[in-house]
Amino acid sequence: MKAFVAGATGETGRRIVQELVKRNIPVRVLVRDIEKAREVLPADVELVEGDVLKPESLTVALGDSTVLLCATGAKPSFDPTGPYKVDYEGTKNLVDAAKTRGIEHFVFVSSLCTSQLFHPLNLFWLILVWKKQAEEYIQRSGLTYTIVRPGGLKNEDNPDSIVMQSADTLFEGSIPRQKVAQVCVESLFEPEARNKIVEIVAKAEAPAKSFGELFANVA
Repeated sequence: MKAFVAGATGETGRRIVQELVKRNIPVRVLVRDIEKAREVLPADVELVEGDVLKPESLTVALGDSTVLLCATGAKPSFDPTGPYKVDYEGTKNLVDAAKTRGIEHFVFVSSLCTSQLFHPLNLFWLILVWKKQAEEYIQRSGLTYTIVRPGGLKNEDNPDSIVMQSADTLFEGSIPRQKVAQVCVESLFEPEARNKIVEIVAKAEAPAKSFGELFANVA
């Protein structure tokens, strides 16, 4: 297995890279600025220059990767096309490149409530709408996928247990980014994670379960 990570310099993406390195999985990282990426990513990952909005750069960038994890996301800005371009077009470009390269598993970090049109987050240029469109494109692609929809993201880890449910059943809650990264990486190893949308939050009162159990309980 060799992992390709898009969005690796973001808060969630860099934690995904750390989890992959911890599992001794070779990592190839898509970055727009190699010098900046070196400052925040582990030294033993392979950095390759490219941009999700430049599809011609992606097929070459994927190289000999066998799995792809996408943690890209539009940054808050005054550009109303940001979420459309990054969350939809960028993901679509990655999916197309993944199909060309024969990627075995595509893991996509999405968000809770993508099916709720009137959610407050859609005031940020319809960000959930475009994430949902990206999810649907992945599902139609023919690729093996896992779509991970986390609740509100926290930078600090905590000892709370992960709660995992089926699509459109969790509507509130938060989760540390470290746990999101763990779910993304474990999905590569769990047969029960394939071709599923999983929604995740963390709760102190929830019983601790193995990743195998968590994925198996999702329809």
